[in-house]
Amino acid sequence: MSRPTKAYIDLRALRHNCELANSLAPNSKTMAIVKANAYGHGVLPVARALEPLVPAFGVACMEEALELREGGINKPVCLLEGTFSDDEIPLAAELGFWLSVVNKQQQQAILAASLNTPVTIWVCVDSGMHRLGIAVEDIASTYRALAASRNVADEIVVATHFACADQLASEITRRQIQQFRAGIASLSNADTVPLSFDNSAGLLAWPETHADWNRPGIMLYGSSPFSVPHVQADRLEPVMTLRSSIIALRDVPVGDSVGYGARWTAQRPSRIATVAIGYGDGYPVHAPDGTPVLVNNQRCPLVGRVSMDMITVDVTGLPAVMLGDEAILWGKDLSVNEVASCAGTISYELLTRMPRRVPRVYID
Repeated sequence: MSRPTKAYIDLRALRHNCELANSLAPNSKTMAIVKANAYGHGVLPVARALEPLVPAFGVACMEEALELREGGINKPVCLLEGTFSDDEIPLAAELGFWLSVVNKQQQQAILAASLNTPVTIWVCVDSGMHRLGIAVEDIASTYRALAASRNVADEIVVATHFACADQLASEITRRQIQQFRAGIASLSNADTVPLSFDNSAGLLAWPETHADWNRPGIMLYGSSPFSVPHVQADRLEPVMTLRSSIIALRDVPVGDSVGYGARWTAQRPSRIATVAIGYGDGYPVHAPDGTPVLVNNQRCPLVGRVSMDMITVDVTGLPAVMLGDEAILWGKDLSVNEVASCAGTISYELLTRMPRRVPRVYID
C-alpha cells in the first residue's frame, strides 16, 4: 500500500508485558483481556502470541469470542459481561466459553437453559463501582443456586472490578476490597472458592489483591494505567508505534494561518510539514497546538486543527527535513499516554479507536 500511515505492533513487547503480569503474581492465573480488537492491536495476532503464556482470554461479547474460535484460538474465552440474549448460552457451552453472571436475569437464564455440557461461570460482584454485578449481600444465595445446577461446571469463580485502582492511595479501592471479602466470607467454602479482583492497575499496584485470577488489559499493550510514574508500570514496553510520513512542506510567513478554522497563526517565519494522518486514522481530533510529534526522532509541535486525513507540524527547527521523512505519533519514544493527556483523553480510547483502515504491521 502506498499511503504511509501504519501501526507497527511489536509482539515481542507484548509477550514481555504479559510475562511481567505473570511474574507480579506468580501464584495467580492470568486472563488476557483482548476485547475491542485487542485494544486496537488486532485480536488474532495478539491472541496467537499470548496463547502459550495464558490459560484464558477475556472479551466483551459473543461476537468477539466467536472471532477467536474461528481464528483457531482454543483456550477458554470468558464473556466478561455475560450474555446479551438467552440463545447465546447453549452456544457458549458448546464452544467452551465461560459466562459471567452480572445480574439475576442472567443467572435465571443459565439455570433454565437446556445444555448438554455444563458451562463455567464467573459470578461478578458489585463491590462499589455500581456498574455491573450482583449485590455483595447476594453472593451466597447466587453461588448456592448456581452450584446446585447441572448446567454449571464445578468450579465457579467469584470476581469484582475496581473503580479507582489507578489512584494509588484510593480509599474507595480499600472499601471495595473490604466489602468484597466480607461478602465472600458468607460462603461455606470461602477458603477454597476461586477469586478475581485485579485489572491492570490492581495487578501492578495492589499486591494484596492478587488472587486466583487476574485480568490484565491495558498493561499488556504497554500503556500504564497510572498518571504518575510507578515502579512496576515503568517496566512496560509500548506495543504499538503509530507512524506516517511528511507529504508536504511549505514556508508560512508571520501572520498567516494553518488549517481549518485558522486556529494557529505563525508568530515567526515557519516551516510547516503536512503529515498523512488524521482523525480518520485514530489520531485525536481534540489534540491542541503543541501536542508533540516525533519527526526524524525530534519532538515537534502540532499546529492547527487535526483534519480527517492530515495534520500539520511546525518543523522550523529541523532545517534538513524533507518530503517522505518519518513522523511518529506515539510509540516507544513518545508515550501514547502523553498524547492522550494533551488531547484530554486516555490511552485506552486512542488505542481501541484505531480504525481498520490503518494497516497493522506485526514485528517480532
